[in-house]
Amino acid sequence: MDALINYFETIPSSHRTVILFGGLAFFLLIENVAPFFQFKNNKIKHVGLNLFFTFTTILVNFVFAFILINASQYVDANQFGLIQFFPLPIFVFTLLGIMLLDLLGAWLAHWTEHHVKWMWQFHLIHHTDMNLDASSANRHHPGESVIRFLFTLMAVVIVGAPVWMVLLYQALSVTLSQFNHSNISMPKWLDTAVSWLVVTPDMHRVHHHYRQPYSDSNYGNIFSIWDKIFRTYQKVDNRKLVYGLDTHMEKENVNKIGYLLKAPFAGYRSEIKYSEKEQL
Repeated sequence: MDALINYFETIPSSHRTVILFGGLAFFLLIENVAPFFQFKNNKIKHVGLNLFFTFTTILVNFVFAFILINASQYVDANQFGLIQFFPLPIFVFTLLGIMLLDLLGAWLAHWTEHHVKWMWQFHLIHHTDMNLDASSANRHHPGESVIRFLFTLMAVVIVGAPVWMVLLYQALSVTLSQFNHSNISMPKWLDTAVSWLVVTPDMHRVHHHYRQPYSDSNYGNIFSIWDKIFRTYQKVDNRKLVYGLDTHMEKENVNKIGYLLKAPFAGYRSEIKYSEKEQL
């Protein structure tokens, strides 16, 4: 554990870049070998579009990074936060901290974006992707990147996460997000085993079905437990899923950067609710 902590306390920016783009390249490669579905669009253009939003996310996080680091250093120095109140073995301290950061900084943020109208307007860009793959994990409007940052900041303060834990969490978050968005066909037995701990592609694809109530389920990013605890978990035959968003199904629009950047300001989400008994 000491080696892990020391590494993430001083992790170079170049290593964080390798984690982000190395993970993306790895999962895209696996997709080509064992795809779950055959791509209908130009793969290069699709990845290129999502890379644009990857870079806007990096830019937003870079601008606000000093706030996150200073907040983390403050709570750690003053032993403030949930995991700081009790003496815990380092492994328990780390696992509990990462789980709480995932709950508050990712799961709660994601759930809130689906239930607060103005937040949804930014998050819907993520759902307009009609060909889900590893690059889709990074498809976030700059406005959503700010929202996500604020939730992460809140989580760091509440949890009391030291800097090394924050950076470890971010590395796990970006890698697992790329994994669970990937177009990888996994053996059923393997997916079942892995999904006891972390969110798998088979579990998360349901969230990207184009209609409610399926899109309002399976919000998890790293750990699969949260959706099961809060009863937002749904299990659906992935072969019957249709990716995208029912209010934005025009392919010529959802593949344009300009349209996607302006979309949050074009009006609120449709109030149509689909019955929970609706079948795919």
